[in-house]
Amino acid sequence: MADLAYTLGLPNGHRANLGLIVLQSDETVEPELQRVFAQDGMAVYVSRVPSGAEVTPDTLAEMERAIPIAAGLLPPSVAFDVVGYCCTSGTAVIGADQVARAVNSVCTTAHVTDPLSALIAQCRAKKVRKLALISPYIEPVNARMRQRLADAGIETPVFASFGVAQEAKVARIDAASLRAAVLTTARGAARGTDVDAAFLSCTNLQTLTLRPQLQQELGKPLFTSNHALAWHMAQLAGLEIDQPRAFA
Repeated sequence: MADLAYTLGLPNGHRANLGLIVLQSDETVEPELQRVFAQDGMAVYVSRVPSGAEVTPDTLAEMERAIPIAAGLLPPSVAFDVVGYCCTSGTAVIGADQVARAVNSVCTTAHVTDPLSALIAQCRAKKVRKLALISPYIEPVNARMRQRLADAGIETPVFASFGVAQEAKVARIDAASLRAAVLTTARGAARGTDVDAAFLSCTNLQTLTLRPQLQQELGKPLFTSNHALAWHMAQLAGLEIDQPRAFA
């Protein structure tokens, strides 16, 4: 019997191919970014990297060896426009350059980014030099994050943390808690310290629907790990996203 005739059409990602390397323990970044990029011609491919149940400098550092394995499990037939490593604290510990080298060693992609590099790019685009940082991390992780930002010329004179190491709990911190933390910390009235913007750090925090309204209430830019990552990936891929409020 003769084989059936066929023709080849456009690939799923004929506008952009986007890759995500997501922590095994992360419950939030994948569905949030899938929603942002849920448009015709944009393909989002996801691979998972082993990660500890708790976020500590040691568990974050351990991921470096596994990043090439996870990146190598993205479809090899796809030439990616951008691959995003979806861990803010992991980038702070491992380093953005090391993350990019690990991804590029096994994956064909025009760009590699991460939430920390994306945040720095957003701050520079909006001329933000002083940032109110709100995180769920324990102190040793917070210290790495603040140092990376300082190295990029971004001060964090106002800072607060939930002090939660367990990823499962981080993913459940509710909107009311996040709102109270941002408004209390970022306004910084008791400290008499002004800031240019606020940043909610961690891809596992549920911030996609919360951010626009909270930013309006805050009266200054509010960045989040997932918002920053999506914004930077769109910028690097040259995409116009049909969600004006998503990138306001």
